[in-house]
Amino acid sequence: MEGRSGVNPNVIRTLFIMEPMAEMLRAPGFPLVEAVVQLRGRHVEKVGFCGVGDDSVELLYQVARGEVDLATMNPAALLTAAYRGKGPFTEPMDIRVITTIPSQDWLGFFVAERTGIRSLAEIKERRYPLKVSLRGSPTNVTQLYAHEVLAAYGFSFDDILAWGGSVIREEVMAFHPNRYGKVRTGEIDAIIDEGIRQFIPLLDELGMRMLPIDEPVLQRMDEIGFHRATLPRALFPNLPADVPTLCYSGFPVYTHAGAADELIYGYCKGLDARHTSIPYDLTGPLPLAEMCQDTPSAPRRIPLHPAAERYWREAGYLT
Repeated sequence: MEGRSGVNPNVIRTLFIMEPMAEMLRAPGFPLVEAVVQLRGRHVEKVGFCGVGDDSVELLYQVARGEVDLATMNPAALLTAAYRGKGPFTEPMDIRVITTIPSQDWLGFFVAERTGIRSLAEIKERRYPLKVSLRGSPTNVTQLYAHEVLAAYGFSFDDILAWGGSVIREEVMAFHPNRYGKVRTGEIDAIIDEGIRQFIPLLDELGMRMLPIDEPVLQRMDEIGFHRATLPRALFPNLPADVPTLCYSGFPVYTHAGAADELIYGYCKGLDARHTSIPYDLTGPLPLAEMCQDTPSAPRRIPLHPAAERYWREAGYLT
């Protein structure tokens, strides 16, 4: 039954909860930034559709088990590794992509010039007691990436500790003064992180360099799904040359293979209807045509959910 607005009154009740909350999240400085949205039938206790506005690795396992239907991830390549069951994942996960929000980024390994280190391989060769700054908990995605790269070179963070080094975990990005300031004081002499566009211009004044990843290790990362990308000097003139490293691009919205077609199709239709009002890293409306493809800013190396693929084709975004 529809009310005078043309909307089911039961839906209106829910919209009175969800719509104001969407505005609350847009308010500058609002501290509660993650949401769990559950949809269910009238007077039905069982959740019919669940989306979580988070990109944790723990949540990835919940999606793969079908406990959560929608979540986001950054970078997109982590989903490739999970789909393949490679790297930090012991078995393949039956997950699917719905769409990928463009966001071009790279993983960076930075060391202070005073260390004399010019390659990642040298750290092991010299058994260097590096003082490394990492972000977040040990399950942070950047740390998962770093672990795989160092393992491919034949050493680990535990080895660095055994050589007399240290591992310092931070909550802020590399470009935050509270973090890079520790390079100046000598508290740290290496930083591993993503979100490096704002950090690279600081390298000269900090006396740091970005270390390239060697070809055999890049091949190993490609096999895992942490695919390579080149950091171009054309974008960052203070770099001496292009730097081979890993892609850290894309914010996919993903689901499990068993997610109901009508719900995923409905989500895509809703995203299409609202895509001009949903903010993202760049200005303007969401570029839905790019978000269905495999591009440097929105990489996709695993299948779309069939209902998502059907909607994007019918809507003309995917040809």
